[in-house]
Amino acid sequence: MGSVLALSSGPGHQNWPFSTDPPPSHWNAHPAHWDSPPRWERRDGRLPNPGSFHSLHRSCKDVFPQQIEGVKMILNKTLSSFFKVSHTLHLSAVSPSYYRFHVEHLQSDDYSKDKDAPALIGEMDSSGSLNAHALLHLTERVRARSVFQTQQSQFVTWQFETEYRGNDFTAAVTVANPDILRESVILVAHFLQSVSSGLVLGGELVYHRGRAEEGGILTLAGQYSRPNWVATLNAGKGGAHASYYHRANKQIQVGVEFEASTRTQETTTSFGYQMELPEANMVFRGMINSRCIIGGVLEKRLTPLPATLIMGAFVNHRGDKLQVGLGVNVG
Repeated sequence: MGSVLALSSGPGHQNWPFSTDPPPSHWNAHPAHWDSPPRWERRDGRLPNPGSFHSLHRSCKDVFPQQIEGVKMILNKTLSSFFKVSHTLHLSAVSPSYYRFHVEHLQSDDYSKDKDAPALIGEMDSSGSLNAHALLHLTERVRARSVFQTQQSQFVTWQFETEYRGNDFTAAVTVANPDILRESVILVAHFLQSVSSGLVLGGELVYHRGRAEEGGILTLAGQYSRPNWVATLNAGKGGAHASYYHRANKQIQVGVEFEASTRTQETTTSFGYQMELPEANMVFRGMINSRCIIGGVLEKRLTPLPATLIMGAFVNHRGDKLQVGLGVNVG
């Protein structure tokens, strides 16, 4: 849920299947226009911009299915070229059921049409928790982002990020939860440098200060990409996170992830794949990991209706648990 959690590059999935944590909001990640196109698309001979630090493992993560449990209905409505709303109703026997209202105020009907347009994104659920995003391009190279999150009546996150994108590097600084009275703050610095057309090197420094503790974690990162595959590695004091993404053809994509945490003393290896069937308007994503969890999600476009049917199931063989979900996305 919290973007502060996303600041730390420590490995480990936040919302594995059968986790007691609530599912994350779909806007937590940066919008698609926030990141540069794949580096292999540059053909002018210059080193490309490496993109955002947050998106290093995105190609691999997009292959894995998102957990679905219970019954979920999502209704999307475009009120104008710059105003969109959505309603989500989730009924579950495992986690608390909820209703969520999501609204987006954009300056165009597609981010790709106007990348300099600011965006305001808000979300509130039935428990009274509020999430708010603001994305703004200050200049051609400088981007600003702010996040505010409340849980019922308590503020849990207030975060400010500034990112500068040079011709062949990206630098970002984030200030999270500054509190003068409690003398606490979280500072995060990111830097990525394109060494060649396919190689990117960089790192992340997380500094936390409070009354009772103070410390920092340095994580080094590297990524090597080719037109059909991407290999990424993050390693630091908190652990390691490695991923490999491969596009076999237009229909099949696969991804492998390895995550190790020094804090929990746990390691996880996961394999995921995505299969597209354009003739049947279907997309299937499946996964299996070293925790003996197997799952899959099938998305079926119900043409000519503006709706998508989503069916998913996850089995934990070690814990002898089963979760089945059914959803409908309209609009």
